[in-house]
Amino acid sequence: MTTTELAPITSGAPARPGLTPAGLVTVLLGAALPIIDFFIVNVALPTIDADLHASTATLELVVAAYGIAYAVLLVVGGRLGDSFGRRRLFLTGLWLFTLTSLACGIAPTATTLVIARAAQGAASALLLPQVLSIIQATTSGEARSRALGLFGATGGLSTVVGQLLGGALVAADLFGTGWRPIFLVNVPIGLVVLVMARRLPESRAHNPLGVDRLGTLLLAVTLMSFLVPLMEGRALGWPAWTIALLIVSPFAAAAFVHVERRQERLGGTPLLPPSVMRLPSVRRGLMVAIPFFGAFGSFMFVYAMTLQEGLHFGPLGAGVALTPLAVAYFTVSMLSSRLVARYGQKVVPVGGAITALGMVALLCTTLSAWPHVTVLDLAPSMVAIGVGNALAMTTLFRIVLSHVPTDLAGVGSGVMTTNQQTSLALGVATLGSLYAALSGSLGSRDAFAWVIGVVAVLATVVAITGRRLPDPRV
Repeated sequence: MTTTELAPITSGAPARPGLTPAGLVTVLLGAALPIIDFFIVNVALPTIDADLHASTATLELVVAAYGIAYAVLLVVGGRLGDSFGRRRLFLTGLWLFTLTSLACGIAPTATTLVIARAAQGAASALLLPQVLSIIQATTSGEARSRALGLFGATGGLSTVVGQLLGGALVAADLFGTGWRPIFLVNVPIGLVVLVMARRLPESRAHNPLGVDRLGTLLLAVTLMSFLVPLMEGRALGWPAWTIALLIVSPFAAAAFVHVERRQERLGGTPLLPPSVMRLPSVRRGLMVAIPFFGAFGSFMFVYAMTLQEGLHFGPLGAGVALTPLAVAYFTVSMLSSRLVARYGQKVVPVGGAITALGMVALLCTTLSAWPHVTVLDLAPSMVAIGVGNALAMTTLFRIVLSHVPTDLAGVGSGVMTTNQQTSLALGVATLGSLYAALSGSLGSRDAFAWVIGVVAVLATVVAITGRRLPDPRV
């Protein structure tokens, strides 16, 4: 359920040669791999914990390190493709993703796995932006609409595949390798796609935007100095370095804002342009997106942990239990454009309200049936959560981009996706840490109940604040 930076339609080279059906399959496979990898890891977390003796805080980093690296480097990846060739960066990103997947699969320690996951996120940031850029630059008219529709469907299908494939691979315990095949499976697939990608057409932007090196560095320092202490501080007893990083974080954030404003004032193109951030559609959309994605990131982490550690579903059972959410998300996301065309921004608060009701239903189900909860017991609430997320998430992206100038479409989408990935990591860091703290004293059942209660409140906030979003149809 992630997206990537949109390339401006007017910025690519002429669509000659065009994207063949085989080429479209190739770039869609390239897009599917990182999305599958984002979800596949959730159902493997308890098995990783048992094998590498990782703390809950370290498991949070396994999830969040990927998202942080992706968020920081996403816009950079898109601009590098515009400058040096989208096919070239697609191949480079895919090579690096394949290699970092191998590094994740053979990681001997939890710390090594976290580092490899961060590198994998960085590789995804080089790979994923090129997919939409290649489609935009090498297709037009009905072919472009069809390709973009298939791209959206790929994201939905990848969430389903990620849940089921992850559970099946971990449960199979191939040759006694436990969780490792969830990463190693990327290697042969990546090599096949690399061979296929050699026939992709090359394209570049006529006037590529430069890379904001200082802004990228300051954003990385801001996120890491804030999120890492939140995830590791409690488990380590809040050593001095965690306090020092938290103190550094607001200063790094202030420096980032100053640098971005100064660069835009001097005529440059900052990583996250303040002028784009000031647009009402962007500003309000991002404010709603923070609690929405924060809630979703924490829910996916805590739900997967509770299913296996508290309810003993096992990895395959956890994957099956998550599938109704993914299927509902995929189905409704295919219909969301029609709903937005008819009801506009009202789709977001409705999605938030349905998500909140789904969370309340999930809370009631688990509290009443614990510890004899079944997949069928969970399915109705999971379907509601999937429907609510699809309505709110797809519409939020459309609202944020609705009033961004065409020549800044890539920048606007990069702003939104950076916000998305940062919020996902923030949710894992905060509510994941809350779950870890409460499960030690109250047990999995009550810890899960508290976190789901907070997530329901955040979904309600989305339902309320979403009513003030601008109409994307205007």
